[in-house]
Amino acid sequence: MFISVLELFKVGIGPSSSHTMGPMVAAHTFVSRVRLQPTQMGTHLRCTLKDSLAHTGIGHSTNSAIILGLHGYLPEDLSLSDVDSLTNQLQHQTTISLESDCSIKFDAEKSIIFDTQHSLPEHPNGMVFEWLDASDQILLTQTYFSIGGGFITTLADIHQLQAPMLSQSKAQFPYAFDSANAMLAMSKESKLSIAKMKQANETQSLSLKSLEQGLDKIWQSMEICIEKGLQGEGTLPGGLNTPRRAKNIHQQLEQDPENADVNDWLCAYAMAVNEENASGHMVVTAPTNGAAGIIPAILYYLAHHQNANQQQIYDFLLTAAAIGGLIKHKSSISGAEVGCQGEVGSASSMAAAGLCAAKGGTTAQIENAAEIALEHHLGLTCDPVKGLVQIPCIERNGFGAISAYLAASLALKESGEHLISLDRCIETMKKTGLDMSSKYKETSLGGLALSMTEC
Repeated sequence: MFISVLELFKVGIGPSSSHTMGPMVAAHTFVSRVRLQPTQMGTHLRCTLKDSLAHTGIGHSTNSAIILGLHGYLPEDLSLSDVDSLTNQLQHQTTISLESDCSIKFDAEKSIIFDTQHSLPEHPNGMVFEWLDASDQILLTQTYFSIGGGFITTLADIHQLQAPMLSQSKAQFPYAFDSANAMLAMSKESKLSIAKMKQANETQSLSLKSLEQGLDKIWQSMEICIEKGLQGEGTLPGGLNTPRRAKNIHQQLEQDPENADVNDWLCAYAMAVNEENASGHMVVTAPTNGAAGIIPAILYYLAHHQNANQQQIYDFLLTAAAIGGLIKHKSSISGAEVGCQGEVGSASSMAAAGLCAAKGGTTAQIENAAEIALEHHLGLTCDPVKGLVQIPCIERNGFGAISAYLAASLALKESGEHLISLDRCIETMKKTGLDMSSKYKETSLGGLALSMTEC
């Protein structure tokens, strides 16, 4: 099992990695396939969103993502763009131009179908793209699944997946651990840290310089996101009239730093990121958009309050990615699959491990930190109010960051020996997610999502 740190952490836009970034990539991929087909006049496109994508697609801007992807845009291309203006411009167009003089009909209001009645058994984030002729005969079709963190797969490949990608030979990588227990054993035998083993795996396919440049870009993007979020004012889009609060909280902390503790700073930084995410602005999947504030908040505190150096930041990101890869491989980071334990729980676990590594923790202590953080998010539901990534998501990232910091602190004070292994905890998260009602897995059909209606 191998997933690159540069794939797990991706620069993109909000509000959701699975409901915005994934569908945009899928739409872009499908229209690229259409462009390779022989030119035909009078054809049109249709996209049918299933299950969770259908229930919360409007609140997560899935329809806008489909429009952008079909018009040739990818999330990273838009990270510094005025996405709202671009979307408003494109949604009124009724055709998509190809490289030739030919065009395909696509009317977003009629051609994006929100099918809340029929699920696809393979995954709750399914979408069916169709290219049809004038008689509505299908010329080309493809079913995609958005499986969390901006990753997509096809119907043909979903049963062959190892984490978010097709399996690769273990022989390709010197430290191909596919469990936390294997990771501990390899670290003990090689006398290398998790970060060094992860680096060795990464540099099988790219140079050390390219890896470090990629890590620098990830960290710089996280830093920019926090600092923009700390300047944001007004209310968030979507109709809940949720006020942006991070700037005001941060200003209060700066005015009275002696009475501010680590929890206050972490909440301000995490909320800043998730307010940017809710606004549809640039964020980094960490490992998802819904949980994008936790890792940047911990890293920002480490760098700006505790003077972390560049190597500590690299160790943090590499270690966090190793843990995130294990969780993705053995369970899920998708709220639509396992609830918010898979998003905020995974991010908190990754952040705890990264912080423990950056502070010189042993491999055993790092594994312990990851387990502590994940354990205390088990059973966490994903029931966003009005299908928006705002309530409870924004504050929840602050709590996830606090949990991560506490988990790392606890682990560093002990030997690393503990009763429940990280592998067992990940397995429990998966089983809990399978037992969880679909009402609590990013459909906005239960829990807090009903509170506004009841009020």
